[in-house]
Amino acid sequence: METRRALHFVFKVGNRFQTARFFRDVLGMKVLRHEEFEEGCKATCNGPYDGKWSKTMVGFGPEDDHFVAELTYNYGIKDYKLGNDFKGITVASSQAVSNARKLKWPLTEVAEGVFETEAPGGYKFYLQNQSPPQSDPVLKVTLAVSDLQKSLNYWSNLLGMKIYEKNEEKQRALLGYADNQCKLELQGIKGAVDHAAAFGRIAFSCPQKELPDLEDLMKREKQKILTPLVSLDTPGKATVQVVILSDPDGHEICFVGDEAFRELSKMDPTGNQLLDDGNRRGDRAPALTHFGLVLPTHLLHHPAMVLLASWPIRLAAPSLPPTASATSPTPAMFHAAPWWSVHIIASN
Repeated sequence: METRRALHFVFKVGNRFQTARFFRDVLGMKVLRHEEFEEGCKATCNGPYDGKWSKTMVGFGPEDDHFVAELTYNYGIKDYKLGNDFKGITVASSQAVSNARKLKWPLTEVAEGVFETEAPGGYKFYLQNQSPPQSDPVLKVTLAVSDLQKSLNYWSNLLGMKIYEKNEEKQRALLGYADNQCKLELQGIKGAVDHAAAFGRIAFSCPQKELPDLEDLMKREKQKILTPLVSLDTPGKATVQVVILSDPDGHEICFVGDEAFRELSKMDPTGNQLLDDGNRRGDRAPALTHFGLVLPTHLLHHPAMVLLASWPIRLAAPSLPPTASATSPTPAMFHAAPWWSVHIIASN
């Protein structure tokens, strides 16, 4: 299974601006690409939502040889309830620790040289205050499981991952597809795994020709398939094939054809700017900055009109509803913001 790669973990984010700040300024990751979509993903990459959403890939280096984070932002959804399914991502980076201290981002030392912190939304990260032992500082993703042996059978025997470590007493195991890749850590917990609304997804690649065989294997073994083999389009980029699986505890797993994914995941030098542009726009339509008043000529020099034309008006942040035009302001526009200018036009 050396041809398989650990790719990324998918986070649902409610505050895209602050999340970008954490991944860029605290962890020190780069924006690798940013994509906007008008409707929900056929493979529910953005969760069970049908509306407009965006995907931002961030990492310490190219997706070809780094494990990265996929930040999915559903417009209009500001938070997601956390479950107990995601236990954290471990990153070896003394620079990230230094960045967090400089920015006064909360850190808690949980072991010697290991600091726990949280991304916006409550997702835990563990920062090791050391240089990475490999080219990629992302060392492992930790997920909760209710039955360690059952999960090991799934991930190792069915999905072909190598077991690097296993500790029955601590109810944990470390798995991976290659020594130099990010590992998957399974941590046993008492009780059921609760995914709540914030549930994520872990993604791997394999040669495209293996995808039908993988799907057939899961059918034979009576394992859950969330999305049968399907093609996914990204505007202006490569089309990829994916199959979405579910492990015994309901963790979502994406397998994507490696060849097309390498094309899709090429770094976009405009990604950073696209993300910043999206953050500036937010969930609103472009802001209305002025509107016009059409008046009879004999009223143009009325004292009230002279005063109105010479003063900027504070109407609170405008947002133009779809049914309004720039010359027909409605009360719905006036909800919190900058200065407006009023253009007065004489009419005979």
